[in-house]
Amino acid sequence: MGKYLLKLPSMGESVTEATLTSWLKEIGDEIKIDDSVIEVSTDKVDSDVPSEFNGTLLEKRFEVNDVIQVGEVIAVIESNQVGDSKESVVSVPKVEEAVIEKDEIPSEVIEFVKAPVQTNGRVQSTDSNTETTSYFSPLVKNIAKAEGVSMKELEQIKGSGEYSRVTKKDILAYLENRKSSPKVSVQKPVSPQVYSGEDQIIEMSRMGKMISTHMTESKNTSVHVQSFVEADVTNLWDWREKVKNKFQEREGEKFTFTPIFISAIIHALKKFPLLNSSLDGDKIIQKRNINIGMATALGDGNLIVPVIKNADHLNLTGLAKAVNDLSNRARLNKLLPDEIKGGTYTFTNIGNFGSITGTPIINQPQVGILALGVIRKMPAVIETSNGDFVGIRRKIILSHSYDHRLINGAMGGQFAKAVADYLEQWDMNISF
Repeated sequence: MGKYLLKLPSMGESVTEATLTSWLKEIGDEIKIDDSVIEVSTDKVDSDVPSEFNGTLLEKRFEVNDVIQVGEVIAVIESNQVGDSKESVVSVPKVEEAVIEKDEIPSEVIEFVKAPVQTNGRVQSTDSNTETTSYFSPLVKNIAKAEGVSMKELEQIKGSGEYSRVTKKDILAYLENRKSSPKVSVQKPVSPQVYSGEDQIIEMSRMGKMISTHMTESKNTSVHVQSFVEADVTNLWDWREKVKNKFQEREGEKFTFTPIFISAIIHALKKFPLLNSSLDGDKIIQKRNINIGMATALGDGNLIVPVIKNADHLNLTGLAKAVNDLSNRARLNKLLPDEIKGGTYTFTNIGNFGSITGTPIINQPQVGILALGVIRKMPAVIETSNGDFVGIRRKIILSHSYDHRLINGAMGGQFAKAVADYLEQWDMNISF
């Protein structure tokens, strides 16, 4: 008999936890290799966790709606065959956490544990006498906000999670104890909302709450600055009109402006590689690969950002196929966790919704995001050797948001101008 520990695998870059949304197996159920055991959700994607072993579900470690950290044990699976997996626990009556007596801990380990931990540019320490900026998960912060727990008060809670982080159980226990203790006056950041009988109260979706937290943290992290550039895309428009039907006949799918815009962004990133970077504290990580994230609207109004890996290695046909495939599977909730991680720069086509322009929020930990508005017919001054005249042209506005901690206004504006120039100077003789 062998007992195997099923752990939450890595769910993508910067994802440290996931919410258990449903159990697909019950205790006593037979499980085969690659059978899905649970479904989980993060702020990026919904996914399931398959088993790496054959056996029977012996123990559940979490309930629905619990938040699980990456690497934590989700379930125990019992098997008649003893495998060689390093995660297995063989012939053990009960799977328990190892307990180390204080006397057994080497002094070097104690010193290591007390050392500050660098996390996304913020220093954390396990020494309670050291002033720190602690990390709190979105779930803990949402509970604290709803219950009127200030950040100062939250930092006083003793955490039981990894690196002494405050878990959901810790804050709920604190709130329970606070109810039975003498009330302390806590100043709430805003006045309570007052609802009339005619108001409709709509609970935010789980993904909506996660996106809200992600966007707020991005604004609090990056110094957002915008540059705007207008481009004349008349020639580009005419060229696409000429080739789009031929492309659909040959490839069996649509040819939109998105792969063209992405090719222009790739061109600009090669000229300004600092935009293809991220910040880790005071360190700049300039990415070698160009992985373009494309914001995709879902049917419920939420957004997801699938990533085209090594986009600079694809031609227009390859980009078009990648865009169509990822956007279609995104709307069907069939993206894999690996397909929404690793982006180095993000693009959003807000023109799909009729917007002229906008100011997008940077997708952390990236340092830039480009929004392209709707293409409009506009009266424009056309300069010729015979003089100037007014004509009808097709124009688009590019809005570039970038992190001013790293990207100055000159580079941010030049990058947007490089994209615009690429679109304006489109070669009408390009063929697939």
